[in-house]
Amino acid sequence: MNLTRRTALLGLGALGLTACGGGSNALGPTGASDAGGLPPDLRPTPNPSYDAWVASFRDRAAGQGISSGTLSAGFRGTGYLPGVVTRDRNQTEFTRTLEDYLAIAASDERVSKGRAAFARHRSTLSAVEARYGVPAEIVTAVWGLESFYGERRGNVPVVSATSTLAFDGRRGAFFEKQLVAALKILQTGDTTPGNLRGSWAGAMGHTQFIPTSYQAFAVDFNGDGRRDIWSDNPADSLASTAAYLANNGWARGVRWGGEVGNGAPAGDIIQPQPGGPRFAVTRNFRVIKRYNNSDSYAIGVGHLADRIAGGGPIRASFPPDKYGLTKDDRIRLQQRLTARGFDTDGADGVIGPNSRKAIAAYQSSIGVPATGDPSPELLRSLG
Repeated sequence: MNLTRRTALLGLGALGLTACGGGSNALGPTGASDAGGLPPDLRPTPNPSYDAWVASFRDRAAGQGISSGTLSAGFRGTGYLPGVVTRDRNQTEFTRTLEDYLAIAASDERVSKGRAAFARHRSTLSAVEARYGVPAEIVTAVWGLESFYGERRGNVPVVSATSTLAFDGRRGAFFEKQLVAALKILQTGDTTPGNLRGSWAGAMGHTQFIPTSYQAFAVDFNGDGRRDIWSDNPADSLASTAAYLANNGWARGVRWGGEVGNGAPAGDIIQPQPGGPRFAVTRNFRVIKRYNNSDSYAIGVGHLADRIAGGGPIRASFPPDKYGLTKDDRIRLQQRLTARGFDTDGADGVIGPNSRKAIAAYQSSIGVPATGDPSPELLRSLG
């Protein structure tokens, strides 16, 4: 997608893909707290070198048509955010299995909330589908994966985030483009400096557009004169997502694909996890990947969309994990650990940081090495 969306920016490891093993069950922006403010490392910190960079940037921005008034308003109250650099340099490189990904992307809670959101915004979603040809449930599923239906949009000032990353230099040119685009959003009056907030990497709104994608694809669907993806009203965000997919080649009347043997359309056959389900995928599957270049993400969107529309779970089973445990085994392990007082923060069968911490604490309590790794023996020891 020509580096216009966060695929090039973040990748699968930075989706905020957390689970019972790691905190909330959200895919979406990480490092930001929509309630209760920001953590200390995402608040402006004095940095003379950053200040000098901003001073030099002002001349470059003026050369791209950014007015002095916009620059002053955009940078008022902003500053260097050390936590942004930390998060950028420590993005997780591992990839979750498809089974783990779907356990979170299409969890019971996400499906239930998705159906409720679909019903609540049915008229808007129907109008969006009629205009752009993208099924309402697909748009809803993207919304669910990106911000948990608007509940987790991020609260980091975009000018601070993008200027910090541009100054840091690892991908300086890319983030300077995002910063300029963010300032142009303010200059056109689509939102205010106080509302221009998002993830630690500058992704914004209900469906997490980065500023250059916003400039290219965002639409004013409700006709109020502003392309407002930050509003509690998700209409512009949902329409902008559909516009993005339509402009990237979405074919009307064609499904994304489906599980082989489950009424799936004809298409290319893929099996992302060895021994797991197989899927027949169409050209629209590849269009979803323009939003995030990951097979797991595209399957997550498609499967969640099917569940929102009333479909059932994946039918084929997944093989045991590298520890010899099935998903049901891992759920039982989490349940039994929590019952013993070693809280895993829920039981979804995904072994993340909280589950590993609980396992290690339990292992220490019974006098065995605290590896934090699950095992059939560990499960048996818990009764």
